[in-house]
Amino acid sequence: MYYKRLLIANRGEIAVRIIRTARTLGIHTIAVYSLVDREARHVTEADEAYALLGDRLADNYLNIDALLDVAIRAEAEAIHPGYGFLAENPVFAQRCQDAGIDFVGPSPEAITLMGNKVNARNFVKSLEIPVLEGAVGEVDELVRQCNGLAYPLLVKAAAGGGGKGMRIVERPGELKNAIASTSREAQTYFGDGSVLVEKYIQNPRHIEVQVLADKHGNAIHLFERECSIQRRFQKIVEEAPSPTLSEELRQKMGVAAVRLVREMGYCNAGTVEFLVDEKLNFYFLEMNTRIQVEHPVTEMITGLDLVEEQLAIASGKILRYKQKDILRKGHAIEVRIYAEDPDQDFMPSPGEITLYQEPKGPHERIRIDSALHGPDRIHPDFDPMIAKLVVWDENRDLAREQLHYALNNYHIHGITTNILYLRSLIDTNWFQENQISTLFCEHHAEELMQRMNEERERVPGQLFAIACVLKDLEHKDSQNIWEEMGFWRQQGRVFTLEVKGRRLNVIVNGTGFCDFVIDDSKIRVEGVHIEDHQVSFELNGRRMVFQLSEACGGGWHVDSGGICHHMKRLDVLEGEDWTDAQLSASDNMNKGVVAPLPGKVVQINVKAGQIVQKGDVLLIVEAMKMENNILSPRDAEVAEVRVEVGQQVENNMELVRLEADV
Repeated sequence: MYYKRLLIANRGEIAVRIIRTARTLGIHTIAVYSLVDREARHVTEADEAYALLGDRLADNYLNIDALLDVAIRAEAEAIHPGYGFLAENPVFAQRCQDAGIDFVGPSPEAITLMGNKVNARNFVKSLEIPVLEGAVGEVDELVRQCNGLAYPLLVKAAAGGGGKGMRIVERPGELKNAIASTSREAQTYFGDGSVLVEKYIQNPRHIEVQVLADKHGNAIHLFERECSIQRRFQKIVEEAPSPTLSEELRQKMGVAAVRLVREMGYCNAGTVEFLVDEKLNFYFLEMNTRIQVEHPVTEMITGLDLVEEQLAIASGKILRYKQKDILRKGHAIEVRIYAEDPDQDFMPSPGEITLYQEPKGPHERIRIDSALHGPDRIHPDFDPMIAKLVVWDENRDLAREQLHYALNNYHIHGITTNILYLRSLIDTNWFQENQISTLFCEHHAEELMQRMNEERERVPGQLFAIACVLKDLEHKDSQNIWEEMGFWRQQGRVFTLEVKGRRLNVIVNGTGFCDFVIDDSKIRVEGVHIEDHQVSFELNGRRMVFQLSEACGGGWHVDSGGICHHMKRLDVLEGEDWTDAQLSASDNMNKGVVAPLPGKVVQINVKAGQIVQKGDVLLIVEAMKMENNILSPRDAEVAEVRVEVGQQVENNMELVRLEADV
């Protein structure tokens, strides 16, 4: 027995994942939750759960006193921090130790050493492992130290990780603002505003090595992961093993990672991250002293359960494996499913999920780590990642095909996700041929958007309209869709819908089959079958399948093969009169700049009377751990700033009122 009672100091998919392993080991699990997470999956799946009061993260998931109070009351023997939140907080690790509770992670000293990028770099340099040169200090001092350095430079949080706040600076005039923004984000997310500036490698690969080390001096690596596909320095595609490394380079990087953990007396799971340049030289980047988001790909190729190994090491057990025991088999790829809108510069997309259906497949080939299991709400206070989709097959090509199938059959309605973007990405020749770098998404942005648009045209909008009408008929007034269609045929009523910005008039005819007349085009479908959230029919001998769910604001979400549209019957709105007050309110809204998503105002750049130009940053709204610039839609004079720094704002709330164009 590892432990009898384990508290998970986290939420979301990682909390669910830890609970799953603990259950197989017979460990009693204890969850914690904020009030917005009262019905969350990690709460319902744990053996017991305790509320953390307070709306702010500092009052709940980041509240060390509250977490330890729960641990003591629940008689927890150990606390697993997951990733994010307090997972790499040395104070939390020390407080656990002081309370006589095992921290499922490394020592406070190890977290402190590796948690600060400057200290970590100095230590690694002493081991003669290659590192990139850099500078650290206050804003003005950093600007001075960077004089004479060749651009571009990379600005990042010295005490952070996960890509938060990283910025590439192309020219000296941009450096001071980049440092200030990064420092602000670093203070928010990591409680330390220190900033590191280092030389930026063009077109690098991001390769990381998974390590395990126990309290008895034993350490091994579990091979590497390729994490080069990133967007805004956040990994979105990870795979193992890396298709880039030769066996010789793989051995060198593994040896370097193991040496590092041994020299620092590290124990538990960890990840040593490297940058690899175009000549395959590697440089130490940082060490994450926790379980990684992408750990499932390592589990898929090695057969190990890394959370189980963490629990074993934390409880004092000797590492069960020697390096020669670790074998890899096949290829695994993970993609991160985010609540974000690729068409709107990947703006976060929190909101209500009306349908959640995961792709089907054997668990050894398709694995999904998610906190969702049905309709739910994505809250703007938390990270926009909602699931991890992981596939395995005998080689990389087969794994990519498996991933394409899985993405094609992943249905999430109500919010915008990056599913179509991911599918378009893995289908490019560049990805298939491993012609990638950390700048892949940036360099191929235009092509990826074009691919997405081509995918959207693959299924004509008229067919989405047909599926919507069929479901609407079946849903509204009759248990027999054919009787309902007969009623509409006799009435001669036209359905009016909008799809992809186009207004469609749909006339239904037929008994046993359906003739649709859409904008003078006749479409005959047969074999209609409607069940729960699915509508299918035959068109020219081909069966078409659509997933549907009722939208929160009315109408339907309709998707096919990852293409999703919101459709609403416009004909039921016809005849409504707009009052003068409504028209006036509509006009006023056109003069104001509104919040595109819920969040918190962290910076205001303008004041009443100021002249702004189209594209100027009026203010910054923080949502889902990202800063979002709110831009002026045109040249105008600022009439009124209607919010203040620190204020929480809701979607479509007016932020800045603009006067007439100037």
